[in-house]
Order: sequence, then C-alpha cells, then structure tokens
Amino acid sequence: MDATRKRYPIGIQTFSEIRKGGYLYVDKTEYVYRMTHSDGKYMFLSRPRRFGKSLLTSTLSAYFEGRRELFTGLAIERMEKEWISYPVLHFDMSLGKHMDKDALNRYLHNLLRNNEQRMGISTSEAEDVNVRLANLIMDTCRQTGKQVVVLIDEYDAPLLDVVHEDENLPALRNVMRNFYSPLKACDPYLRYVFLTGITKFSQLSIFSELNNIRNISMEEAYADICGITEQEMKAQMGNELNEFAGKLQMCTDEALEALKVHYDGYHFTWPSPDIYNPYSLLNAFSNGKLNSYWFGSGTSAYLVEMLRMFDVLPSEIGPVEAMAADFDAPTESLESVIPLLYQSGYITIKNGNPQTDLYVLDIPNKEVRMGLMRSLLPNYVSRQTRNCNITVVKMSVAISEGRMDDALRLLQTFLGTVPYCDHTDYEGHYQQMLYIIFSMLSYEVDVEVRTPHGRVDVVLKTRNALYLMELKLDKSADEAMEQINLKNYSERFALCGLPIVKVGINFNTRKGTIEDWMIASA
Repeated sequence: MDATRKRYPIGIQTFSEIRKGGYLYVDKTEYVYRMTHSDGKYMFLSRPRRFGKSLLTSTLSAYFEGRRELFTGLAIERMEKEWISYPVLHFDMSLGKHMDKDALNRYLHNLLRNNEQRMGISTSEAEDVNVRLANLIMDTCRQTGKQVVVLIDEYDAPLLDVVHEDENLPALRNVMRNFYSPLKACDPYLRYVFLTGITKFSQLSIFSELNNIRNISMEEAYADICGITEQEMKAQMGNELNEFAGKLQMCTDEALEALKVHYDGYHFTWPSPDIYNPYSLLNAFSNGKLNSYWFGSGTSAYLVEMLRMFDVLPSEIGPVEAMAADFDAPTESLESVIPLLYQSGYITIKNGNPQTDLYVLDIPNKEVRMGLMRSLLPNYVSRQTRNCNITVVKMSVAISEGRMDDALRLLQTFLGTVPYCDHTDYEGHYQQMLYIIFSMLSYEVDVEVRTPHGRVDVVLKTRNALYLMELKLDKSADEAMEQINLKNYSERFALCGLPIVKVGINFNTRKGTIEDWMIASA
C-alpha cells in the first residue's frame, strides 16, 4: 500500500481515534473555530444520517478539552491562540431508539451517570432527568471553576421512529423536552451548547424555553461543514482519487466524473458548492467500486410509507419548487412529505433565490435516485426483486443500443410472469411504472410533458434518441400511435438535436402486462 495514503475511517466517528490512528481526515476545523468564535453560544445543525455530524461533535469535544496535539497541521492550529480547556458534557442520543417512555428515561439517566463519573461528580439521587442534568452542569462548573460545554449528538434520535405516530410521539416528546429544559436556566454556567439532528422539531414542542438556538443548517458560512467538496477531494485526497481511478481502469478525470454522478449534488443552502456524500465516497474509495453505500445502509421503511400516505407519485418527488419554510420545517406536524425528504437527504437544493426564499429541490444524485426507485418499484410491478432487477439491467442494455422493441418485449415477458399488483386499472399506474424503470436506467425521463396540442405520457431521452410514448389501456397500440400523429407531439421536440422515435404502447389490465406496441421514427 502507498505509504502516503491514509486509512479510511469507515464507521469511525471519534476525532481522536482518526487522528491518532493515521486515518484520512478531511479538515473541517476552520468551521469549528468559526462556530466557537461567532455570535451565539447555542447552535443547532441538521444534516442527513452518515454525513459527519457525530465526527463534527467529537471534533468540538476535543477542541474544547484543549487537546491541541490532535490538531497539529490542521487549519485551526493557525487560528486558535489560546487553547483554553473546558469541561465537556457529551450526550449521544443515537442509541435511544425504539424505546417507550420508561426505557427512554432509563437511557437518559444512564447518559447522565456516565457524564457524572467522567467529571468526578457524585451520582445524583434526583429522579427527574431535568433536575439531574441541571445539577450536573452546576456541580461541574463549581468543581472546575469553568463554564461547561454541552454537546448533544442526534438529539432527535429517540423521536424519529414515532415522529408520525399520534399515540407515541407526545409521550416521548415530553420526556425529551423535560431533559432539555435546564439548558436555558443554566445559561450562566454554560460556555457553549451544540446540538445535531436529522429532523427539525419546533422549538415550542422540544425547546419550549430555549428560544435562542441559532440554526446554522442553511447558513452559507456553514454550507459544506459536513460532507466533502470536490476542492477538498482534490486537495486532500489526491492519492486516494488516483488509486481509485486505477482500480476502475479509468483516467482520473473519468473516475471523478463517475463519482460526481453517483455521490455528488447535495446543497444545504444556496449558493453552495457541490457536496459529496462522505459515507458513500469513502466506501467507494475503500472498496474500489461504485455501489449503493449510503442508501443501502439504512433507508427507513417509513419513507416509502409516507410517500404513500401523502399520495406522492414517483415522478412528483422532484424537481419541486418550495419556500424554505416548506422544507426547513418542523416534521412532527407535516402537511407534506417535503420536509422529511429534504432533511433525510433524499432531495436537496438544486437552485434558489435567497432574496425571494424560493428554492428548487430535486434528488441529489444517481445513488439516491436508483435507491428510491428500487424501493418504490415493488408498488408497481411485484416484490420479485431479483427478477425485476435482472429485467431492468437487460432493458438498459437494449435501450442503450437503440433496441426499444427488445426492451418492451423484456418488460412484457416479465410483467406477464409476476403476480398482479393492486390498482392496475388506470393509465397512471403504468405511466409511473415506466418512469421508475427508466429512472433506474439513469436516463432523463419525464411524464405528462406539455406540447401545443396536448401532453405526452412519457418522454425518454437517451444519448442516441428521444422517445415520445403514448400509453393506452385495453385499446390498441394503433390508437396510441394515432394520437401521437394526430396531435403532432414530435413538433414540440424538433430542435432537441436527437432522432425522435414515437412509441405507442397498449396495456392489458386483465393480464397486467403489455398487449401490443408500435415504434416509428418521427
């Protein structure tokens, strides 16, 4: 192994272990200095899972503990002159999941006990977690003679699995609100308070008294505080990028473009540099393969359920226009699924105007798009995942070679051999099914595309052709093709620069598959 290449910190979220163990660390310490030397001592950051929130929290802990030796060679070493150490109380809420009210209270007491022991504070006899936390903060301050730093990682973890349950959410939310309540009353004893999470809960529901938390999640100054930018990759991971390119038998520019397509495209404010998913990027470098790392590491089943609950069609996930208040919003009283999709990392900002507060949100990259579509596809064809994936791959090859006839024959055969799905007696079902499949093939696809004379059911753009598709149910492919010609759909796309191919498809709702189709050049 190249002696200049660092080991990859896969699954390691402790700053000291990364620095001492010779692991790769993308330097984010400039932001640590900025956070701790700016207005406000109560801060909150929201980012999707596995985006580096825990590592950032650990880095803050090491900084406030004055462990200067860990920061040798990093940006903050040139910036910080004092290196004052403070007592740090660190609460990791990530294990507080799938608990009822009593179990959650026991978990919080255990976290408090661990911090008491670490600070050398006598174990409190208080039965209420809020009293115990207040005593811990004040006793630590009196014992050390210094203000206390409180770091709370994944503050919302105990609530994520019940965030949409009217029965369980209020009880668990009250437990957490009770725990956090001393933070404002203990203000004279506190040097700094930092909280991370995935979702944003209203201050009224969780921090009823702590109304001075500064939410830096969408501040431009912290746009790339988590994740990895292309500039950081080139400057700090050059050897790793070259090694990865060699494994894929590509030149560096080709490998970089492949990484960009798969894992780049996140923005948490606008303007913002493009941000790569750090978990996927590091795993790709470590394994020498482009794979679905982040999406495959724990996509919640409730996401698909919420899309169904809000009647969100796959083609409606993005792009979508929204005000910041529509997506950077509390998630416990959702009026749409947009805040959940955005805060969880399934859609991200793609454009925006901070003056008008209007943004365009869309799926960030190929990994997320393919993962989402794979998760949604069983709702439209069947749950025979293996056969479905094989069919999709074969269709991709056929379409890339301009063999749409073969691709439709593959789909016809597949649909004819799987159990019927519910609600297949309307055209929109098959329209969304094709949208999902073509999206999984990484092609540009849209539905209900307007023309001067009507709407095209499906428009598919490949590198070699533009396909205009009209769908019919229990009629004929002739009728579908006749509509394309009668309404002159191809006129709308005459200047697209690609050969235009007309495709008329007729589905048989009784058989649940394609009955017949016609293909013709425009």
